[in-house]
Formats: sequence, C-alpha cells, structure tokens
Amino acid sequence: MAPSRNLIRDEELGVVSDGDDSPSGKRSKLDRFPLSRWELAVSLGVFLVFSSGLLCIYITMPAAEFGNLKLPRSISDLRLLKDNLANYANEYPAQFVLGYCATYIFMQTFMIPGTIFMSLLAGALFGVIKGVVLVVFNATAGATSCFFLSKLIGRPLITWLWPDKLRFFQAEIGKRRDKLLNYMLFLRITPTLPNLFINLASPIVDVPFHVFFLATLVGLIPAAYITVRAGLAIGDLKSVKDLYDFKTLSVLFLIGFISILPTILKRKKIYE
Repeated sequence: MAPSRNLIRDEELGVVSDGDDSPSGKRSKLDRFPLSRWELAVSLGVFLVFSSGLLCIYITMPAAEFGNLKLPRSISDLRLLKDNLANYANEYPAQFVLGYCATYIFMQTFMIPGTIFMSLLAGALFGVIKGVVLVVFNATAGATSCFFLSKLIGRPLITWLWPDKLRFFQAEIGKRRDKLLNYMLFLRITPTLPNLFINLASPIVDVPFHVFFLATLVGLIPAAYITVRAGLAIGDLKSVKDLYDFKTLSVLFLIGFISILPTILKRKKIYE
C-alpha cells in the first residue's frame, strides 16, 4: 500500500526556511494569495460556466418583476421576497423550481452566504414535504459540486484559511476510517463543524466521495426539516438565531449521538 500523503506540509502552512534572507522569503506565505495562476483561471472558468447557465435559466423564464428580486440577507428581506414570488411560483411552478434549484446550487457551490434563507423560502412557498425534498436535493448537489471544485483547486485555499482546523479534521478522519460514515453523519447532523468547511476539507483529507455523499444526503435531513418548518411561520421569526435554540440543538446532538453509537459500542467491545 502506498504511504499516506502528508496533506498539510510545513511549506503549505507558511513556514519559510531560515536560510532565505530575501524580502519575499521573510514574509509568511500566509500573507500571499494561495492560488496559482492556473488554479485561479480554473476557478474563474468554472464560476463563469455556472454563472452563464444560471443567467440562461433566468432569461428563458417567463417575465417577472425582476427588480423586486434579490438574495435575502435578513428575515425582513425574506418576507418581501416571499410576497413577491408567491404568485409567480403558483403560475409557473416548473420554471420557478428550476430557477430556485439553480440559484441554491450556485450559492452552495461557490460558498455564497444565504442558503439558510433559501431553505426558509422553500418552507414558506412549498410546504414541509416538498420543501425538505428540494432543500436536501439542492444542498447535496451544491455540496457535491463544492467537493469536486475543492478537489481540483481547494488545497492551497483551505490550508491558507484554516490550517489548524484542517489538521484537527485530518487527525479525526484518520482515527475513524473504519466507521467514517458514522462520523461524517455526526458532523452533518450537528453544528460541530461548519458545512462550508466540511465541503471544502473532505476531499483534501481523502474522505471517499460515496461516504461524503451519503452523509450529506442523510445528515442534512434533520436541519432541513427544522429550517423548512420554520419557513411556514416566517412572520413569527425575528432572527435566524431563533431557529436553533437550546431545545433544537439538543435534538440535533441527540440524533448525532445515535449516528455514532455503533462506533462507541464497537470500541467498548474491543476494550473489553
């Protein structure tokens, strides 16, 4: 078996040789832009392809008051967006769902903040069952796109942004290779690590894609249900923070604990 790669080398984390006395050598690599020219070109190319596809979808959609449409950044923005889109969604359901999915996947792929508002919007416009299906599908598709994009160009970026967190994640993954799906389910169900970090870091630490995909598809269901259900009563929400109170977090961690229970029982049996 080939030796495992040293995924987080000192030079990637900005350690500079003492013998380098040049002005550029004295600066930490953490102060430099992490992507090379070809990596930057690839990332811009992928972004342009996705953007062009998204633009084509919107151009071919039936006419609407697009001046009233914008990505929500607060609950009040979301209420206005929901009011503007309600009639359109009823008149053109297929076109609206296509546009909604394209926007959600685009945001998830390129780490654009605001997908939680899109999940709330799904609950407000589609109801619980259809809303959960849409959110889980789009979140999984977007996370998958982000996974492969990170596999292509993400290593220098993530070692630049989160070197310590990446070391920790790599060590935890290494200790749980035999029950990796359970551990990834726990991470997806609970807010232990941000989903953005999991999407970017998983290919860097060699999480198999099938494990990543299954953990994402199944593990996002509880949080999606909570968010979509909250969208039904969007008028009562004051802040996104209201979604995850102590009771909600306790339920998520309980479900997460159940997901890693087989691993705990196996270790206990081995020790005995």
